[in-house]
Amino acid sequence: MSTSLVTGATAGIGHEFARQLAARGDDLILVARDRARLEEVAAELRSSYGIGTEVLVADLTDLVQLATVEARLADRDRPVDVLVNNAGFGLKGAFLDNDIETEQRQQDVLVRAVLRLTHAALGGMVERGHGGVINVSSVAAFLPRGTYSAAKAWVNSFSAWAHQEYADRGVTVMALCPGFVKTEFHERLGVDRDASAPKALWLEPDRLVRDALADFDKGHSLSIPSKRYKTIVTATRVVPRPVLQRFQGLGRK
Repeated sequence: MSTSLVTGATAGIGHEFARQLAARGDDLILVARDRARLEEVAAELRSSYGIGTEVLVADLTDLVQLATVEARLADRDRPVDVLVNNAGFGLKGAFLDNDIETEQRQQDVLVRAVLRLTHAALGGMVERGHGGVINVSSVAAFLPRGTYSAAKAWVNSFSAWAHQEYADRGVTVMALCPGFVKTEFHERLGVDRDASAPKALWLEPDRLVRDALADFDKGHSLSIPSKRYKTIVTATRVVPRPVLQRFQGLGRK
């Protein structure tokens, strides 16, 4: 029996990871800020798949609450086999339109939480000789799109290094780089999905997660969904940066 911990588990990509991991038979530890939604998702997954569930209410911008999740991951008596760092944070405005504390909270979720939770999880995984971490990054990591892109570029670099460091000890660390996905993320930002990006760029979360788990099972360190996004990432390596900057308004209307 395997146990997986998913942050941001009540909606979108995180909820889909929880559902598909439960369908595999994994017991789940679900992390999010909203207790009512956590309990609802936990009950739904227990009923549908007959797995064990545990909920941890935590705002990952709060170091004290983050520490409770770290402690659970580091508990050698109740090992966690897979960590999915999915919790998201996005800002619609440009850098100088946001106050610095809001920008800092974004970095706390996208960088600090990923760093600390991965550190907490890896110790036991390396000792046991198996396990893995999926860090949900973004295609934005390959594009000049402000502090969000910068944070996701860090996630990619960190994941690539960690995978290289620990793969021969039985641990996979993979960065998942989706593009636009049909979830609540853009709605919460106040972004009009239909107006913000071409329809062809929008991905379904179930297919995204299914392909990501297939890549993870193969021991990949990077998962880029769909041929269209693989093509975009390839193009970012040869297209001049000033040209790429023309597209930084995508997803913000």
